[in-house]
Amino acid sequence: MDLTKQQQQRSLASMCRGPSPFPRRPWMSETGVAAAAASGNLGLKGVIAGGITGGIEICITYPTEYVKTQLQLDGKAGAGKEYTGIVDCVTKTIKTRGFFGLYRGLSVLLYGSIPKSAVRFGAFESVKKQLVDADGKLNPQRRLFAGLCAGVCEAIFAVTPMETVKVKFINDQRSANPRFRGFFHGVGIIVKEHGFKGVYQGVVPTILKQGSNQAIRFFVMETLKDWYKGGDNTKSVPKVVVGAFGAIAGAASVFGNTPIDVVKTRMQGLEASKYKSSLDCVIQVWKKEGPMAFYKGTIPRLGRVCLDVAITFMIYDSFMELFNKVWP
Repeated sequence: MDLTKQQQQRSLASMCRGPSPFPRRPWMSETGVAAAAASGNLGLKGVIAGGITGGIEICITYPTEYVKTQLQLDGKAGAGKEYTGIVDCVTKTIKTRGFFGLYRGLSVLLYGSIPKSAVRFGAFESVKKQLVDADGKLNPQRRLFAGLCAGVCEAIFAVTPMETVKVKFINDQRSANPRFRGFFHGVGIIVKEHGFKGVYQGVVPTILKQGSNQAIRFFVMETLKDWYKGGDNTKSVPKVVVGAFGAIAGAASVFGNTPIDVVKTRMQGLEASKYKSSLDCVIQVWKKEGPMAFYKGTIPRLGRVCLDVAITFMIYDSFMELFNKVWP
């Protein structure tokens, strides 16, 4: 009996020294974004990796964002309509303001890219880690919820002020006498004339847009990656495949919430005061411009978003893998 007890004690001690008998979540052993969730440096890593990714992505895709916003602000068809389409908008912009006219307002997005990426990925990974089951998996409802939380946090803490200022900058260039000489000068004028709420307009449609954006994107991305892995959580997904999945996720989000994006843009423009609320904006646009006005700028937005999401997931995941190797 004494020998049996000693063997049991040695076995128990061995278990305490060895691997945990409890099931490990996949994010405890994976690399890339998933592995970062187990790291205490998730927020800081996310800020740096997201900032680098955001800067690269914005510089590549911003002209399509500029064109999309111009078309959405162009109003209804008729004598007052300035552009006939995408090509006409690009041509006129380059002719009157030069090639870099397509980059007007870029500084606003660059200044906001770091907190935007940090909040988005940090919130998603934090919520995801709390919702995974014993096998490290999320059911469809929880996957959507995690993406929704990421989008809502992103909208409140980063996107709303950044997008409001960006739209006002672009809209300012449409006037006969542009007033904004730069980012800080423009923000100063906006705050002086409209107060703090001047850089926080359209928060409701922005929350709806970003919430639906990230819910759709993360849901599609995570679902496609799970499908590719075929149940093997240790299987890595090549970056080219990640990019392709990102483009699909981006396209899905565009068709899912372009009407929200149009309302958000109108509510953040310099003529936002003519709308009493987001609902009033919807009603006025529907009555004066027709239902198709809610899909203005879809094509340029589709190109930008697909490229945006593909680049974001590819580069972000690559930097997170690098950080996890050199920065425990």
